[in-house]
Amino acid sequence: MKASPAPILSWRLALSVYCQRPVIAMFFLGFAAGLPFLLVFSTLSAWLSDYGIEKTTIGFFGWVGITYSIKVLWSPIVDQLSLPYLGTKLGQRRSWMLVGQLGIALGLLLLALLDPQQHIGLIALAALLVAFSSSTQDIAIDAFRIESAIQEFQGAMSATYIFGYRLALLVAGAGALYIAEFFSWSASYLCMAGLMLIGIITSLIVREPNGGDASLTPRSDHDTLLQWFRHAVIAPFSDFFKRQGSFALMILAFIALFRLSDITMGIMANPFYLDLGFSKTEIADIGKVFGFFMTIAGSFLGGLLVIRYGVYKPLVAGAIMVAATNLLFVALANIGPDIYWLMATISADNLSAGLANAAFIAYLSGLTNRAYTATQYALFSSIMTLPGKSLSGFSGLIIDISSYQSFFMYAAVMGIPAIILAVIVMRHDRARN
Repeated sequence: MKASPAPILSWRLALSVYCQRPVIAMFFLGFAAGLPFLLVFSTLSAWLSDYGIEKTTIGFFGWVGITYSIKVLWSPIVDQLSLPYLGTKLGQRRSWMLVGQLGIALGLLLLALLDPQQHIGLIALAALLVAFSSSTQDIAIDAFRIESAIQEFQGAMSATYIFGYRLALLVAGAGALYIAEFFSWSASYLCMAGLMLIGIITSLIVREPNGGDASLTPRSDHDTLLQWFRHAVIAPFSDFFKRQGSFALMILAFIALFRLSDITMGIMANPFYLDLGFSKTEIADIGKVFGFFMTIAGSFLGGLLVIRYGVYKPLVAGAIMVAATNLLFVALANIGPDIYWLMATISADNLSAGLANAAFIAYLSGLTNRAYTATQYALFSSIMTLPGKSLSGFSGLIIDISSYQSFFMYAAVMGIPAIILAVIVMRHDRARN
């Protein structure tokens, strides 16, 4: 017997989701998640370069980012280990969010007090503390988001999260540079440390979600370390494969390929604009500021579409749009430095990326078992980014031996498997229901 389709809500009811307290809270948590990211990457590189640190040394700081890709390794601890005192007072998710935020603030404060020319080793350790704490906060926030609302709300939750995250990137990027220009780098990082209060206060005032059995830790002499390991590490993965059966591999392939086109081409966007003849000011104004608002618009639209139509139709539409927008880059490469074509290309690219990400996050959220939310979502997010990051390293080689036109056509073609798999996953889920 076929399940009846979910009712299509009116636009007024769909919009009302953005007034829900958990949805609003995700804006502030998104800001706390996005703030430290650039402060240990491009902003940190600018600071070290400004102090005359060798480029080779600056390059080594890129390894700090490995923590974001391997956070799945300690996600079982965040998922299952209840922190002493804080876990009792705040709950499993809020306590880990708070610990991560305090670690970020401490690391940024240390960076503000250190001199790159005298303490480069300590700066590396402080940056690692920020990145590790930030990754830990991400694990807890993802679990908090998933457990705070039903899947239909996840698109809106991810939209407000992306809004806060992107706003934080502007603050940690352009904002930090402005402060450093008019005051000092120490003042800049000190201000960034102070802004982490936004996340800290949010973690203290939000409600702990009613998730699964999220703190099954060894509580008596009868609980062994092996039993805890089975529950915290093995059970989340075995649970996913038991629930999905043989189709689990197809789902993992879909997760790995969905953002492949987007991530692969993203690293070459700025070099492309510069080689085409656009000025840095034009790239900043249109690519960063204007693009920021288009990404937010796409995210909110994606959240609305998930509420109104469910997760799968926006997911398929997003996969098609992300692949198709690469063709606009091909057209821009043929036309040259036309400011209006740049605006049109940035608009379509960022709008489609925002919509696709909102729908994709809602889909990933629905895959998790609330007993293992943090571990399973960390697994999905790692699989989501690693293939694209790996292949993006060959993007410059492709351009050198061919052209930008060929590269963007290649990126568009790489989006086709994601479209096909999105349709397969949608049909499989409908058939199962």
